[in-house]
Amino acid sequence: MRPLIMGVVNVTPDSFSDGGDTYDAESAIAHGRKLAADGADILDIGGESTRPGSSPISVELEIARVLPVITALADEGFLVSVDTRNSAVMEAAVGAGAKIINDVSALEGEGSLSVAASCGASVILMHKLGDPRTMQAAPDYDNVTQDVRDYLVGRIKVCEDAGLGLDRIAIDPGIGFGKDLSHNLALLARLDDIADLPVPLVLGVSRKSFIGRLSAGAGNKNAKGRLGGSLAAALAGVARGASILRVHDVAETRQALDVWMAIEGTSQAL
Repeated sequence: MRPLIMGVVNVTPDSFSDGGDTYDAESAIAHGRKLAADGADILDIGGESTRPGSSPISVELEIARVLPVITALADEGFLVSVDTRNSAVMEAAVGAGAKIINDVSALEGEGSLSVAASCGASVILMHKLGDPRTMQAAPDYDNVTQDVRDYLVGRIKVCEDAGLGLDRIAIDPGIGFGKDLSHNLALLARLDDIADLPVPLVLGVSRKSFIGRLSAGAGNKNAKGRLGGSLAAALAGVARGASILRVHDVAETRQALDVWMAIEGTSQAL
């Protein structure tokens, strides 16, 4: 079965990869439609950048950014996710038609667990170490794969205890969120140790800085120059059990998956 593709729609001026590209609602809605036409199964709408070093914004501003986009795309029949760590934004977004809450804080924020449990939406629980403003300041783990796995197991249990069934939960190891290069590579190499949990695994590696650190050329500084590395990391993740890929470059990811899966299917039939 082909992994689902979650297309990123950032309604922000400062996201690491595409900040400002779709900052106004009209551009963001058009971009969402294009990603769906390119093969996105889910459209992930975010109004607050959580890149390393970013600062929080007001809930009111975040709602003003995402709500028109969510409303329009949900009304057109697309499956919409809201990328937020704020309970008020979650509630407003689900009311506007979002079916998934994608939370980098794994519902640890005030009121988030209660809203998620009561609203009927599915959730994506992501691991991060610390706050986005400081999370890349010397992150440290005993064993990064085991530590991330243990955290996600704990958050799944918290959600189950609050009334969310496993059929409403997915997890994300949080590549680049409080991890250095060695942590990211270790997580990707041992992703199957996390993918064996009884919920889908979401993988977000698209255009991330670790790719630039591993490669020469435009990818070192320009996030949009990291397509090749993004596809390589995504396919490595799928081979190790990733069920959903969160990406900026939907058409290219879809093509890479189609070719890779055709080869894999052929090899298994021989």
